[in-house]
Amino acid sequence: MEAAERRRVTVRGVVQGVGFRPYVYTRATTLGLAGHVTNTPDGVVAEVEGSPSAVAAFCERLAADAPPLAVVDTVDHRPVPLAGGAGFTIIASRTGGPPRTLVSPDTATCADCLAELADPADRRHRHPFITCTHCGPRFTIVTGLPYDRAHTTMARFPMCPDCAREYADPADRRFHAQPVACPACGPRLSLLTGRPPRRAAAADPVAEARRLLADGAVLAVKGLGGYHLACDAGNPGAVAALRRRKDRGDKPFALMARDLPDVERLAELGPEERQLLTGAVRPIVLLRRRACAPGPADAVAPGSPDLGVMLPYTPVHHLLLGLPGDPPGPRLLVMTSGNLSGEPIVTDDAEALERLAGLADAWLTHDRPIHVPCDDSVVRVCDGEPLVLRRSRGYAPLPLPLPLPVPPTLAAGGDLKNAFCLGEGRRAWLSAHIGDMDDLATQDAFAHAQRQLSALTGVAPARIAADRHPGYRSTRWARDHAEGRPLVPVQHHHAHIASALAEHGHGGGRRVIGVAFDGTGYGDDGAVWGGEILLADYAGYTRFAHLAYVPLPGGDASVRRPYRMALSHLRAAGLGRAPDLPCVAACPPDELRVLETQLERGLNCVPTSSMGRLFDAVSSLAGVCQYSGYEAQAAVELEAAALQAPPGGRAYAFGLRLPAPGAARPVVADPAPVLAAAVADVRAGAGRPLVASRFHAAVAVLVADLCVLARAAHGLDTVALTGGVFCNTLLSSACARTLRARGFTVLRQHRVPPNDGGLALGQLMVAAAAATATEHPPQGEAHVPGGTRQSA
Repeated sequence: MEAAERRRVTVRGVVQGVGFRPYVYTRATTLGLAGHVTNTPDGVVAEVEGSPSAVAAFCERLAADAPPLAVVDTVDHRPVPLAGGAGFTIIASRTGGPPRTLVSPDTATCADCLAELADPADRRHRHPFITCTHCGPRFTIVTGLPYDRAHTTMARFPMCPDCAREYADPADRRFHAQPVACPACGPRLSLLTGRPPRRAAAADPVAEARRLLADGAVLAVKGLGGYHLACDAGNPGAVAALRRRKDRGDKPFALMARDLPDVERLAELGPEERQLLTGAVRPIVLLRRRACAPGPADAVAPGSPDLGVMLPYTPVHHLLLGLPGDPPGPRLLVMTSGNLSGEPIVTDDAEALERLAGLADAWLTHDRPIHVPCDDSVVRVCDGEPLVLRRSRGYAPLPLPLPLPVPPTLAAGGDLKNAFCLGEGRRAWLSAHIGDMDDLATQDAFAHAQRQLSALTGVAPARIAADRHPGYRSTRWARDHAEGRPLVPVQHHHAHIASALAEHGHGGGRRVIGVAFDGTGYGDDGAVWGGEILLADYAGYTRFAHLAYVPLPGGDASVRRPYRMALSHLRAAGLGRAPDLPCVAACPPDELRVLETQLERGLNCVPTSSMGRLFDAVSSLAGVCQYSGYEAQAAVELEAAALQAPPGGRAYAFGLRLPAPGAARPVVADPAPVLAAAVADVRAGAGRPLVASRFHAAVAVLVADLCVLARAAHGLDTVALTGGVFCNTLLSSACARTLRARGFTVLRQHRVPPNDGGLALGQLMVAAAAATATEHPPQGEAHVPGGTRQSA
């Protein structure tokens, strides 16, 4: 008979709230082992005692066979003295010490729970909060660690005897499922209507809500991470009312469809899109519309080639769209964030009644508090791989592995699409989507989210990284909250490239050719950069090439009115302002006279090298978009036009101004020849799609040509494509294809947004490199941490 042994096993990662302790319990009891398992701030800790062979079998494949929602980082085990005893138990969680375990994201309702939801014989039939170990809320209800019911917003709902029995039964799917509930123990839905809002007398709040939606009402619906505003997507009047009330401009609305066949009727679906739509995350997926297919009301996504669609991910959503046998109702809903444009998503019930009063006709709400705001994630597929455009629900707060260790650091991110980042060791935690920082409520949401994520991760930042732009609100917040900690300024486009490198596990030490194309970034010379080719690693960068400077007349005024950028580019190219051009015709005569004076005298005209603004200019010149109601509208509609062109057309060509031999100046890409050719095509009646297609092709060729020059001069053969312009999949695909044909390794972002939503990850890595450089300065060169390399 084998002598007994005992081992203590510590499992770290996403192992709380995902059924890991029940899994350990079942594994141990099946092997006849004695001992116990518990949650601790360090992870899940188990002690197992029995024969050496049984203990070895327990440890073997512990991670590989883990529950579906678990993410195991490490499994450590060591021998401990025998304790004797019989049986295996789950003991109360241990508290104390800094948290070192990870919290699971919220996940979509699983198939087993959906079957029970629709089963009249099940005691949870039509229960709006049905959940189990494998699905439901996690991140948005957690108030502390270890992850137990007492540390969630479910603490206020005592379990009924039936739920308590399931919770304590190791054979049950709800064994130690912290959000477990049923109709007897809550939470509960309610419908509020009228002015002021009062609880409706309806016996079934969801059924009455469906009737209101069918009648054209706008409904505020409380979800996992905040309120949505919903209406019937097929009702033009309801969609127009929501757009007007929300002050949405022409920005597309997200849609929620009842099931996958409904989505297939609207848009093209490949296997990757199907997986994203039906998986545990359930993000909004941007899908190409089907040609001539019946779709939602025109005002849902005017001018966009895509529809942003998601499937239901909570029981309330499934009930709202109808279960089999329910009376007819809308099968396709607009489902947009519950806020005014520019404000953070509403989570508090009293605040929802106040802030959404002018937007919603009724409120479908419930009494389970939302502790952590979390907006929907947005993903599209590019060349067969997911491209995350907004990383939030379903992804946050999962950490990202880092290729190099970093000191405890907070990176504040940017001002648009803000997400901050906490990092320590070889982990980085990107926050959920915060929003645009030009609103005081968003800045308050930033501060609250930073405190909450720091408490969950145990990261106490010893330094702060922020964008170098002196006017960014995120930078101002970092400066105001530094409290004696070092504040590391990071150049915007350097951060974009560092973000791409970190995602791909680049270890530093060897530079890459970073192509950073976006709308705005503060440059070293005070200009607005955005069409940059940088030779970069985490420690620094050299500006190898950039788009030629043109005046940005009036700053944001030119962003909102792309015709101003078109006129600026035409003047810089020496092409004049003939009245037959769409951009000239779009500019009111009085504004045109003022603009000419402004450009001639350089009044309020910051120079810009922005590729985003060049996209705006060509979009206006081609007659595609003259007024931009949301960020990048002109570029989005230019991409839509290009998709309508026949394949295989020729490209326009940029001019290149090369520095004199030995001169330490960057290459300048001159768009004048592109604009001249586009003007000729417009006058020849070539049509918007052809102009748009030839422009996209020109940018792809330019990127390849500049990278070839950089390789010849510096021997670099890896290219990172990043910045908001590369959310354009037509351009991203063309650039990657052209570069690979010329022998380059191409890095593109997939798990981290290439836009400003991923900026903070790059800031984190640059700040870490700056800390290393301060401690161990390189020999032979003058070094500006996070800045340019200059010969000593």
